[in-house]
Amino acid sequence: MANVNTDKLLENNKLYASGEQVHNSSHPGEQPINPAKHVAVVACMDARLDVEDLLGLQTGDAHIIRNAGGVITDDAIRCLIISHHLLNTNEIILIHHTRCGMLAFTDDLFKAGLEGDPAAENLLGEATGRNFTSCNKSSSTPDQFHAFRGPLEPLDAAPSEGQIERLSWDVRRSISRVMNHPWIPTTGPDASTVRGFIYDVDTGKLEEVSYPGPMGTFG
Repeated sequence: MANVNTDKLLENNKLYASGEQVHNSSHPGEQPINPAKHVAVVACMDARLDVEDLLGLQTGDAHIIRNAGGVITDDAIRCLIISHHLLNTNEIILIHHTRCGMLAFTDDLFKAGLEGDPAAENLLGEATGRNFTSCNKSSSTPDQFHAFRGPLEPLDAAPSEGQIERLSWDVRRSISRVMNHPWIPTTGPDASTVRGFIYDVDTGKLEEVSYPGPMGTFG
């Protein structure tokens, strides 16, 4: 399967990490609706990621889907299906990153804090370095926050082997969710490629995550 555009974007990332500007921010004028590079990117909403800059994408090149963690949720899947079948993308790039806030909590801990559990409030306050203010209410939505699997670490902790392992687990689970969805073909004449990466917010570099591989445990 072709990865022509993905490989070019990885070359752009090397230039970006070395200090070169590869994204032109000026308005390009009228363009077609289909992404010119046939690429869809799912990335975290973290303010330190400028997806267009770090991949050297120009306006009109790609669909960029962002949420907390760059997680493959039902809505991300919805977007990828539309992107591929209606708007002609065929290369999918998944980006997680170091120092991610999704490493600092669990879904149960966060929900307990929001519902008013004092111990959870204290732990979340310690993790974030700010007073955690509970809403003292329960809600059925969202049903998940998709915190990353594995032992918790402080918010914005420096990269470590353990952190990279946890991020790699989630990238692989994300790749698996996309590749095994019946409406996102990854074989045959209409196939899309799917590749996952970890972006280092300190260096600006992308590192590819191998797939298949370990997807982690709850321990």
